[in-house]
Amino acid sequence: MEIKRLHSECINCLLNLHLNSYPKGIDETQKLDFMQRVLKTIAETPKTISAPVIVREISEIRREMFGVTDLYADIKQHFNEVMRSYEEPVRQKLLAAEDPLKLAIQYAMVGNYIDFGAMKDVDETYLTELFDSAGSREVNEERYRDLKRDLDQARKLVYLTDNCGEIVMDKLLIQTLQRLYPELDITVIVRGSEILNDATMDDARQVGLTEIVRVMGNGNNVAGTYEPELSAEAAAEIASAHVLLAKGQGNYETLMGCGLNVYYMFLCKCDMFANLFAVPRFTGMLLNDRKDFKL
Repeated sequence: MEIKRLHSECINCLLNLHLNSYPKGIDETQKLDFMQRVLKTIAETPKTISAPVIVREISEIRREMFGVTDLYADIKQHFNEVMRSYEEPVRQKLLAAEDPLKLAIQYAMVGNYIDFGAMKDVDETYLTELFDSAGSREVNEERYRDLKRDLDQARKLVYLTDNCGEIVMDKLLIQTLQRLYPELDITVIVRGSEILNDATMDDARQVGLTEIVRVMGNGNNVAGTYEPELSAEAAAEIASAHVLLAKGQGNYETLMGCGLNVYYMFLCKCDMFANLFAVPRFTGMLLNDRKDFKL
């Protein structure tokens, strides 16, 4: 069965975020050439290809035409440091929590707000509000019980990260897992190279993630986990995992329907996801690929 991964809402979002993503100061001919190539790429993409793959293709057009490879370097540095300022207070709350795993998931979910692939801007005031209310955010109780049962039986877990900044909360969730499941073998997989504000090895090093767990790149720069382009090492890690935790909408878009025991964690930041799951925007989701898969 072919899975339709591209939706009309995705096209609207891609145009809104990327049609004008050319450098300042270029002439009218260059603007027109860039916009036509972006439109052609979107128009000719099969419906079975997800938006994160198209974003990579648009980034390649921008690099080829203008030499621009990383629009988000300063943004990534900034939000990594912003989130590191939350790290110790949140760690203390987790150590004192009655249910530290659930609270760590709640914080990891709200960290997923830092996403320049789904939104033009990240409101730091709203980010603070999200963190202040993290402990009261709903978690799907049935899927949470399923996850805990699977963790009790698992020997190997792979954690698929999403964006800069939020990987600080991923780090705290991983440390919580290490404390609660000391025999669990954990590997973290980040993007293989720069794309949007997604986390790479550089971000993992900046926030100290590489100091507590094995981290590897996935071999490509799609803003998700795109199985056809995974490195052999990353593909082997994913295939051998008993449980996978996948952060962010991009990982859901690229992996949904894979049939693996993947638990997705993200905020619904765009209309497509809000409509798909019939929830308000910025609702936190905990889903399992085998039980909650939707086209």
